[in-house]
Amino acid sequence: MSNKTLIVIGNGMVGHHFLEQFVASPAASGYDILVFGEEKQRAYDRVHLSEYFTGSTHSDLAMGTADWYSEHGIQLRLHEQVTALNPDQRSVTTPKGDYGYDELVLATGSFPFVPPIEGREHPHCFVYRTLEDLDAIRHSAQKGKSGVVVGGGLLGLEAANALKSLGLQAHVVEFAPRLMPVQLDTDGGALLRHKIEELGVQVHTEKATTSIVEGENARIRMNFSDDSHLETDLIVFSAGIRPQDTLARASGLSVGERGGIVVNDQCTTSDPHIHAIGECALWNQKIFGLVAPGYTMARTLAAILNGDRDAAFTGADMSTKLKLLGVDVGSIGDAHGQTPGARNIRFNDEQAGHYRRMVVSEDGKTLLGAILVGDNSHYDSLLQYALNGITLPHNPETLILPENQGGAPALGPDALPETASICSCHNVTKGDICCAIDAGCVDLPSVKAETKASTGCGGCTSLLKNLVDNELEKRGVAVNKDLCEHFPYSRQELFHLVKVNGIRTFRTLISQHGKGQGCDICKPAVGSILATCWNEHILATDHVPLQDTNDTFMANMQKNGTYSIVPRIPGGEITPDKLIVLGEVAKEYDLYTKITGGQRVDLFGATLSELPEIWEKLIAAGFETGHAYGKSLRTVKSCVGNTWCRYGVQDSVGMAIVLENRYKGLRAPHKVKMAVSGCTRECAEAQSKDFGVIATENGWNLYVCGNGGMRPRHADLFATDLSDEALIRTIDRVVMFYVRTADRLQRTSVWMENLEGGLDYLKQVVLEDSLSICAELEEHMNSIADTYQCEWKTAVEDPEKRKRFREFVNLPEQKDPVQQWTTERGQRRPVLESV
Repeated sequence: MSNKTLIVIGNGMVGHHFLEQFVASPAASGYDILVFGEEKQRAYDRVHLSEYFTGSTHSDLAMGTADWYSEHGIQLRLHEQVTALNPDQRSVTTPKGDYGYDELVLATGSFPFVPPIEGREHPHCFVYRTLEDLDAIRHSAQKGKSGVVVGGGLLGLEAANALKSLGLQAHVVEFAPRLMPVQLDTDGGALLRHKIEELGVQVHTEKATTSIVEGENARIRMNFSDDSHLETDLIVFSAGIRPQDTLARASGLSVGERGGIVVNDQCTTSDPHIHAIGECALWNQKIFGLVAPGYTMARTLAAILNGDRDAAFTGADMSTKLKLLGVDVGSIGDAHGQTPGARNIRFNDEQAGHYRRMVVSEDGKTLLGAILVGDNSHYDSLLQYALNGITLPHNPETLILPENQGGAPALGPDALPETASICSCHNVTKGDICCAIDAGCVDLPSVKAETKASTGCGGCTSLLKNLVDNELEKRGVAVNKDLCEHFPYSRQELFHLVKVNGIRTFRTLISQHGKGQGCDICKPAVGSILATCWNEHILATDHVPLQDTNDTFMANMQKNGTYSIVPRIPGGEITPDKLIVLGEVAKEYDLYTKITGGQRVDLFGATLSELPEIWEKLIAAGFETGHAYGKSLRTVKSCVGNTWCRYGVQDSVGMAIVLENRYKGLRAPHKVKMAVSGCTRECAEAQSKDFGVIATENGWNLYVCGNGGMRPRHADLFATDLSDEALIRTIDRVVMFYVRTADRLQRTSVWMENLEGGLDYLKQVVLEDSLSICAELEEHMNSIADTYQCEWKTAVEDPEKRKRFREFVNLPEQKDPVQQWTTERGQRRPVLESV
């Protein structure tokens, strides 16, 4: 008896997932499977499509190998488009002939919507959908300076980030009054816009493009309905998607009024032998544009074809958690509060850039929806409250408040029911995770391999790791301490790999000792390690993609998109001439000035293009970067010591200057602060610093691992009556041991608390050389001090590095016209938006 034939039209993510599910079922043995794909490449991960611009290849993004298809007897016919369906004959037509089927699956996905704008056929207008599209965009960008994305939704902002990664000045044009209008409300959209514009992407809302013509100063001119215009070198349309239902419509299958192939709960169309899944399918008058619902449809259909009469698609959660241009954005359930009787709770911290909104039921017991911008740390807990109907606490606002303002701790894994959905892409519950662990999975990678959790969009990665770690610890299994999924090593182990093997780039490290393309966890951590080991300039070509905004521009970005400049003033000692220069610069550029808590002068309000100009003036006067933007030494605070003070017993200013000049520029897991007091009266508050030095009649007492921040910790006395040379040698050793062994973003105080053996162990290593590494630690510190460079000076003297500080690539001299200012206490400050 010959097999039946199953044809799948479409080899995208959903079509491939259906094949994975179907070939694993008993029914697959009764079918010959034939798959048609329009593209030349096998199915690939479109969720991470933008990584193609940062080094990923089709092989990195591919979802299955050619061998996998052949092993399962699947005929994969790529670059062969189906041109017609023939339901009466149960066949499909391609340019190469007709093919009969017994069951047909339409997984044709969607196509990008391009608004009917005059001139949209311009050769430098593109869509953002396939690898071929991205190749065309890359080619166009090579000789361009700016690019525009039409559409401010999820994919549009992804495309804007891609243009930015190609070195273009990126713009986003959105017809609606805010970005991501489907997911965000007015306040959330405003904050997202503010954060994105801080990163150098210009946003234009409430703009309707009427025509596209040849530009005067760029390739293209976009004319808007309000008589304004924008010139650019290329345009990417990302104004939404439309279901790819052309074949179904032409063959007489039922389609929706606004498109989409009508399916029932079993993902079957108006023809009982034709099925549709993913973005081409219209279920209950809804099109689902995320991968997770498509995967759910794929699993449902595989079960139906396997004889499961109870299988049904009943809708899907459309919550999203993602990072857009480095900005956290989350949207859950009824985010706009459309449920009758719904009430809203909002938290808006404009200073920190965090916006959170909860939509709760009228009785305050059920979470209906949520919006988060700027910080997704609350997302996992809120999602579980919404998905599982967990009763809200008596004061639900605690779920979105910061912990220091009465916020409740995150919902722990133990609080989740077994039915809690952990991964919506693959429909994995907490119970599934626990079963996988009980069946022998003893680490996160094996759980992911067994359950497929976190292999779709990746939004559940953090929650999955917390759950797996918790369940393993409950079973007495040692928990994996890997830095992230891309590196099977801790930060300390990565440091050793980099140092021992002489690795100088992230790409080399991940190719030899990791996998994938990296993430927001490992990239900055490795960037810090590379900087510590080799002391190369922060804007070295291989380092730039690893840095956050402050490091990239060597200045701290402020809430209105301008930057603050903090020159180094070692020990707080400054000559009158240098004070005059600071005043002259502040006056010339109209900068707000303030004395910081670390005895430095902070200049606020510089635009991006002004930074190199200001640095040059400061450098000429003898200043250098204060590294206020980096995870490095900030300041060495001091009192006036025995030079002036009648109580002082040592020259605290002189020692502070020596220490600051020695450790300036050292990159560390976190910022480092020091202080030197000239006597036990402690005017420099040394015992609240990472490294505190207090003068005695016989030398210096050294205190270590203090912290005056959010969780203050008194520093521990480490050594007494040290000579100048012994003090510096001891600090060298402690600093370098911390740099080599601390976790990412770990202050010295937390490092000490987590160090096995604590203070006593640290004394053994540093004072007694119990590990025989003190000479190596000193040598490493000496090499860093000897190769110090002022990062500002290197940047302004390098024409290529200096180009990064142009606000408008095609108009290098133009300043940002958007900033709004007012005057307060005799100085300029930004206009504060009303709350």
